[in-house]
Amino acid sequence: MSTTEARPAERGRAGRAGRAGRIAAVRPGYLADLARGTDRFFEPRRTDCPWCGSARLRERLRTCDLLQHKPGRFVLDECRDCAHVFQNPRLTGAGLEFYYRDFYDGLGEQRLGGVFGTRTTVYRARARSVAPFTSSPSRPSPASPAPAAAPPARWLDVGTGHGHFCESAREVFPDTRFDGLDLSAGVELAQQHGRLAQGFRGSLPELAPSLAGRYDVVSMFHYLEHSTDPGRELTAARQALRPGGLLLIEVPDPQCRYARLLGRWWLPWLQPQHLNLVPAANLRRRLGELGFEVVLEQHGEAHDPVDLLAAGWLLLDALAPREDAPWLPGTPPGRPRRALRAALFLAAAPLLVLAAVLDHLIARVAGRTGLANAYRLLARRSPSPADEASGAGHTG
Repeated sequence: MSTTEARPAERGRAGRAGRAGRIAAVRPGYLADLARGTDRFFEPRRTDCPWCGSARLRERLRTCDLLQHKPGRFVLDECRDCAHVFQNPRLTGAGLEFYYRDFYDGLGEQRLGGVFGTRTTVYRARARSVAPFTSSPSRPSPASPAPAAAPPARWLDVGTGHGHFCESAREVFPDTRFDGLDLSAGVELAQQHGRLAQGFRGSLPELAPSLAGRYDVVSMFHYLEHSTDPGRELTAARQALRPGGLLLIEVPDPQCRYARLLGRWWLPWLQPQHLNLVPAANLRRRLGELGFEVVLEQHGEAHDPVDLLAAGWLLLDALAPREDAPWLPGTPPGRPRRALRAALFLAAAPLLVLAAVLDHLIARVAGRTGLANAYRLLARRSPSPADEASGAGHTG
């Protein structure tokens, strides 16, 4: 074997050794957490719906952590009256920290960062959905024509992570200032790398008073389902928007037919990270109550064609877990276990390819057949009487 041919193998061994070192470094912390038990990771089970208050609940799903394989069992309940789906019992603050740790950052940062960084086409499509509804903030008089369409001056992306959406959206709106907000340190890195004009680290409800009336657009892409209180997030988004500003939301659709067909293997259930899954009718109604007018609803356009492929992958990964992890007991997987996993995925490769093909074929009709796994709402903030009296609505 030549030196050139040996280099990929050497890099592979070096990568595995580096990861093994990182796993060994954080394993004592995980073992100490688990030694205290997992009961403290869960709040008491609630007996009413967090969205409408109804006590008519039923169990929708019982599952485990299918992505990281961290210990624990998770239950999703559904409200019989409003169809809201929520984690019950819900994770505590300590539970959220434990199950998010090394998912988007740490050990999981490189893997997920690679996924998010390659979705530029999706990000540009999301940004373009706003274009027909942007306009001058001034209101036309009856004698004058409607204002010409204009790009938003300032856009806040909530739950921005490393700012990949904003980087791509700038290609659609090159004159727009894109800021981002996130709980993780990724938002600070995004600003350093120039993906964001400004990165805010923290929660939107806490930061909204200092951002009041600043933005023409606030976006939340697959963010609300992670929130402990989606209603509070919507109120905070309204505060950050100028009168007439736009709120763009994209979330998983719990009423998608795939959710029932695939059960626990439906990727958007994403337990234990997803805490609240809101049906579109509920979100439309709440936005109206908060003084928004929904101007666009999309289902097929928000669909991500991965349902069958992801379900197959999750099943295979459950049969042959991919690698060592610091929260798992026992010795790290040796060469026989890695070979078994490789053989299993190789044997299943034709089925995975077929699943991917079917996903993309079904995507063409997903919005018309109830198979869209997500939906997108665009809502305009209506001016309040206080806004009218003060003449608010112009961006600075």
